Amino acid sequence: MNRTWTTCQADPRLQAVLCDNLGITPLCAQLLINRNIRTPEHAQVFLFGGLSSCHDPFLMKDMKKGTTRIKKAIARGEKILIYGDYDVDGVASTALLSYVLKELGANYETFIPNRLEDGYGMNVRGVAWAREHGVGLIITVDCGINSFNEVACANDYGIDVIVTDHHEIKGEDLPSAYAIIDAHQPDCEYPFKGLAGVGVAYKLASALMEGKKEFLESHLDLVALGTVADVAPMNGENRILTKAGLKTLKNTDKCGLKALMDVARVKADGITSKHIGFALGPRINAMGRVGSANTALELLMCRDEARARDIAAILDKENRNRQSIEKDLLSGIVELVESGVRSGETGPIVLAGDGWHPGVLGIVASRLVDVYDVPAILISLDGDKGKGSGRSPDNVNLFEAIKEAQEHLIAFGGHEAACGLKIHRDNIAGFRAALNGIVMKRVSHGEKIQPELKIDLNLSFSRIGLKLVKELKLLMPYGPENVEPVFATSDIGVKNAPRDIGRGGFKFLATCRNLTCEAITFNRRSISKPRKGSIINLAYTPSVNDWGGVETIQLNIKDIQIV
Repeated sequence: MNRTWTTCQADPRLQAVLCDNLGITPLCAQLLINRNIRTPEHAQVFLFGGLSSCHDPFLMKDMKKGTTRIKKAIARGEKILIYGDYDVDGVASTALLSYVLKELGANYETFIPNRLEDGYGMNVRGVAWAREHGVGLIITVDCGINSFNEVACANDYGIDVIVTDHHEIKGEDLPSAYAIIDAHQPDCEYPFKGLAGVGVAYKLASALMEGKKEFLESHLDLVALGTVADVAPMNGENRILTKAGLKTLKNTDKCGLKALMDVARVKADGITSKHIGFALGPRINAMGRVGSANTALELLMCRDEARARDIAAILDKENRNRQSIEKDLLSGIVELVESGVRSGETGPIVLAGDGWHPGVLGIVASRLVDVYDVPAILISLDGDKGKGSGRSPDNVNLFEAIKEAQEHLIAFGGHEAACGLKIHRDNIAGFRAALNGIVMKRVSHGEKIQPELKIDLNLSFSRIGLKLVKELKLLMPYGPENVEPVFATSDIGVKNAPRDIGRGGFKFLATCRNLTCEAITFNRRSISKPRKGSIINLAYTPSVNDWGGVETIQLNIKDIQIV
């Protein structure tokens, strides 16, 4: 699908202000401006802010009430249940709070639902399990904000519930929990609303462990893991916590994480958010998708090196299994899309099929977003009902769009970029039509969705080098709201015939005025492959390729316009 390149407007006056105050280059200053960082104070925190820049956890509504109740439970030996979720964010949150409660001497257990048997979030089976095991207090992590029936059920059993969550609230009402810690509450004055589930759990941990700075910082590796894997916005506190967490991860004392890095072939000293997103996170997620997330939790809590290696090997095997299931499903769905099922359509992809593996629907939907630049929702049907997962590009708030179409659904939840839902088979066509109308209206006022590629700067080839890449490291870690900078250069020659690599990727030598760089893309079906001798406009992100100790510049292709 052709994309419109939109180059950000340069602001020389503001560049000068940021350069004078921070000692950065005009290029770096413009990149900050492009990310809506427009004051020296904001830029200072963004580039150099540390943990001391984080907000007081007690600014969160119900934090004082929640921590007081937890401390009371610990003091009297009351059994506490940490109720988690099966994705990386949920597992990391469960592990973090487990370490905290263990340090505080609490009597606690953990419960992570099974994706295939229980579905997302709190469920009555889990609450019943808590009752059977004598639990007096449930603390949810990464779930619970929309669990009205389950919280009411716990109350009926005499169990208090403290909800810690980061998901958006469906309506005006809230569950009848003892305390709710979620910055999305309308009357919560916490300044930063973008924390991942593990970020909220970390704020609770900070409130419980006041004065134990070293202990808290030793578990920031889990915060980075969950925040990046959940594709949380990489600004504000998320950026500060992730930067610190990546440093902790480089020297982690958790043998499970060390074993996971070994099996994923990730070098600790060079770890970045990309390694979490594409190597570590998927292996942890695989257990929740096609197995039991309790195995992943055991890895994060493991203190035995031999056992950690065994578990890491299991996760690696399950990840390969997940990849195989995902590949087969994606292939079939792309064939459906391109064979005319969506003929003439430019709005969201909403497809359903009997027997589709529920555990990989979200990741396959992400692949469809990459290819078609439109929201994608895939539904696995079982009898007269279906469970679905959706993903969305940046220009569509998927949660708000689905909220408008909720009359067609049994249940739903999620946030701007991702959703989960339940639906009756007979309602799928109506839901598809309703969502299409909502998205088309929201995005383009009835016109076709035109995918856009944001270009940070038009750059001459002569400016590409190791100095530029080093400067760009100031903006790391990358993620939503702080994506990798994208540059564009015109009139580049294709020196050789592009060579196919990976699954649908290719690479070639790009040349301009006697300067040559390797340009490469992996599995980008939407990028046109040029021919040898072609003249192209290239959109790319530069990086360093270290091969055998020799560093060269590599251009990671975002798009190509053949002139």
